[in-house]
Amino acid sequence: MNKLKHIKAEVAKVVVGQEKMIDSFLIALLCEGHILIEGVPGLAKTTTVNALASALGLNFKRAQFTPDLLPSDILGAEIYDPQTNNFKIKKGPVFTNLLLADEINRAPAKVQSALLEVMQEKQVTLGDTTFKIDLPFFVMATQNPVEQEGVYQLPEAQLDRFMLKIIVDYNTKDEELEIARRISSGNFKKIQPVINKDELDEIKNAIRAVHVDEEVEKYMIELVDATRNPNQYGLESISEYIQFGVSPRVSIDMFKAVKAMAYMRDKDFVTPIDVAYIVNELMRHRIVLTYEAEAEGITTDEIIQKVLETVAIP
Repeated sequence: MNKLKHIKAEVAKVVVGQEKMIDSFLIALLCEGHILIEGVPGLAKTTTVNALASALGLNFKRAQFTPDLLPSDILGAEIYDPQTNNFKIKKGPVFTNLLLADEINRAPAKVQSALLEVMQEKQVTLGDTTFKIDLPFFVMATQNPVEQEGVYQLPEAQLDRFMLKIIVDYNTKDEELEIARRISSGNFKKIQPVINKDELDEIKNAIRAVHVDEEVEKYMIELVDATRNPNQYGLESISEYIQFGVSPRVSIDMFKAVKAMAYMRDKDFVTPIDVAYIVNELMRHRIVLTYEAEAEGITTDEIIQKVLETVAIP
């Protein structure tokens, strides 16, 4: 059993089901990306991140986003100390390895932008001093699809900074029965650290060495291009629904994510199956739909499915 399977086994001690969510967390973490996760409350999002941090031996912090939040509440600030007559630095919750940004769409744009800048630059400036964030640095931002009032939707340009967007659904009946039994009886085992930061870096290096055939590389680029030029791929039926196709960040993230996917399956080469497994999570938040698509209830997942069905598999 490789280290990643050990990690998943440890997380499974407290999280029942939700395998796609756990896989996505590991992929984003190993590829140094970030995740946006959408799902109703109570689907073990916080529990999963906490469990993952424990299994990896990493620091974990949670920030609850609210409409009155300020950038300094997330980043930190200079605080005046009357005893020494000097300013001292108080670091915010971003100074961690795994950060859960809970309900990010409830905070105003300036707070969202402050967090997204840290995600991109991996550094924070407080006063005249710039602080580097300790690596690995992984942000999981959640948004509640039920909330409509008092929320600030993330603009498309900011959504593009998230490597993956996960839609978390309810557990199956059997899984929910297991959850209720465990919680009611207090039957949760303690999670043990499985690897350290050095071993995590070794896994990242091993993932970079995973082979991607030239035909598979071309296939991934064609999937990306089909969202921008659907008519060239016989996708006239969906062209009126796409306002903007995915950005070049998708190509970069896809090349990294499929290698991680193959490694997690104990393979040293990538197949189109690895691409299909993760392509929705890579693209769904990066395709901008037209008004016609929204009026007809067309989703980005349906667009991606059409693209997958049409572009020739190598």
